[in-house]
Amino acid sequence: MRRWRLVLGGAGEAEGTGHELSGQDAAMDRTLAAVYGAGGGATGTGAAAGGARGAGLGGSAPRVARWLGDIRTYFPSSVVQVMQRDAIERLGLAAMLVEPEMLEAVEPDVHLVGTLLSLNQALPETSRETARAVVRKVVAELERRLATRTRATLTGALDRSARISRPRHRDVDWNATIRANLRNYLPEHRTVVPERLVGYGRAAQAVKKDVILAIDQSGSMASSVVYASVFGAVLASLRSLDTRLVVFDTSVVDLTDELDDPVDVLFGTQLGGGTDINRALAYCQTKITRPGETILVLISDLFEGGIRDEMLRRVAAMKAAGVQCVALLALSDEGAPAYDRAHAAALAELGVPAFACTPDHFPEVMAAAIRKDPLPVPDPA
Repeated sequence: MRRWRLVLGGAGEAEGTGHELSGQDAAMDRTLAAVYGAGGGATGTGAAAGGARGAGLGGSAPRVARWLGDIRTYFPSSVVQVMQRDAIERLGLAAMLVEPEMLEAVEPDVHLVGTLLSLNQALPETSRETARAVVRKVVAELERRLATRTRATLTGALDRSARISRPRHRDVDWNATIRANLRNYLPEHRTVVPERLVGYGRAAQAVKKDVILAIDQSGSMASSVVYASVFGAVLASLRSLDTRLVVFDTSVVDLTDELDDPVDVLFGTQLGGGTDINRALAYCQTKITRPGETILVLISDLFEGGIRDEMLRRVAAMKAAGVQCVALLALSDEGAPAYDRAHAAALAELGVPAFACTPDHFPEVMAAAIRKDPLPVPDPA
């Protein structure tokens, strides 16, 4: 009855099966309805009010990207390939993905890039170069908007990450100097005598930092993958940072060698499928050689499909060794993300802040991590 109910669709007993769907079965039914539901066509909006079954992924690129990730979660790869082809044909996506002129005419954005990357393996050969050109255009725009400010912010943080006791005047940290000399306060003069100066080192004196970006490839993280790839390339361009980029689902892929070109990084990803954070962290652990100078940024919604307790033990072990760990629930402008609240709370108890971060806020987060200052966690409101 369950199988018949999934085949027939519709709302519960209306189809005569007497079988109501819930949980994962209901989610699976929605992914099927998007392509095979009654009333097909690209203008459909999914299940209508009252539970009527209707096809369509709407006009929303984020919704398409999420659907592409969902089908990899619920169906084997052989079925996924069939559903992708059917979606391209039945929902009008073919016009966008097959015709280079259409891809050149649409306004490219992060969501469109996520969709193209999700369909990477299903793209016709005639569309691959055009799709790559669209991705490159979006990446170039993101680099133009984000790179200069990121480099300036992080270079300043790296310059100031080494404290010295005999700074030049322009390098004096006056707040730290005043705190260090409060005992030398002279009430009659209402001033502090700076017996000891505290200052910032310059770039040549700063200790090189190791940064590991571990990025969840699940379908819901498509925008985060795009932004993280761009930031990875920017971080890799800074000599004082040794940057490693790792992407994962149920397997782990190290794309560090591709960091000179974020487009190559993006086409090396495979959006969708399961999530094994524990396995990804296990790999990252093997690449940590200087825990006290390492920053690990986990970008994931924390819906763990691996071994939860072991994942938390790994994080605790890295923290105890001196690694700075940060969990970004999303790296995008899409508003409040869906995430596993229990896992986020468990990480917070270990001293690992877990929060969503916009691309514009990311440089400040990284700068604070480099300086080992408290992270500027955005207000949840």
